[in-house]
Amino acid sequence: MTGGPLTKPGGEDRRVACEPPLTPGGRVAPMASLLNRILTLLGRTASKAVSDALAQKPPTPSGLSEGTAAGSAEAVRPKQRAQASSSRPSSSPRPAPSHSQRSESSTTSSQGAGVYDVASLGLPAFSYSPDPDGDADPGEVVWTWVPFEEDPAQGKDRPVLVLARHEARLVVAQMTSKDHDRDAAQEARWGRFWHDVGTGSWDRQGRPSEVRLDRLLLVEPAAVRREGATMDREVFDGVIAALRRQHA
Repeated sequence: MTGGPLTKPGGEDRRVACEPPLTPGGRVAPMASLLNRILTLLGRTASKAVSDALAQKPPTPSGLSEGTAAGSAEAVRPKQRAQASSSRPSSSPRPAPSHSQRSESSTTSSQGAGVYDVASLGLPAFSYSPDPDGDADPGEVVWTWVPFEEDPAQGKDRPVLVLARHEARLVVAQMTSKDHDRDAAQEARWGRFWHDVGTGSWDRQGRPSEVRLDRLLLVEPAAVRREGATMDREVFDGVIAALRRQHA
């Protein structure tokens, strides 16, 4: 019987499957044997495709997978960039030294006044020798040009107490009629310290005065504008004692 088309009673065609393959002996080949041949052919084809694909890829370093090697290379690049960046000299400006770090010069300005550097010169040899001869002497309050801290090229006339002589110049302490007892803590934070000396004829309005302890000045005698008054010996000695404590 052949596998030709058959016709059903109603005239509808029905096709049957082709005859199964035969073995050399004329027997029908088992289905398992046919599947084995197909699987063998597919396996050989897949193995050849994998081998061809691997042969086209560059070899990776021993002990590293492709993903590990790529990740390591990416990790090295940022590290190298960071090392190169850190080796460059910094172009940012250095912070300016604070007031306490600056060493003020003991030289006088063009106005005949400057800062007396206690740190390098030490305290001067104090003396009390007022003399109403028209010249400025230790123990007297006089007026002279005092440079500003923030800009030594600028300043104004202020009363000062003459404390001593240093070579041909006068060592003086700045005075003020402002009451710094009210802001003593704030002044101390800025490194400014004051000592009360009370009232005297150097202030026409009779206001209490204070002498600054942390900053002494050098003044040329010719820079003194006018002589003010003589401070009492007891008050003067109190200023000297406060200066010694301040700079001990």
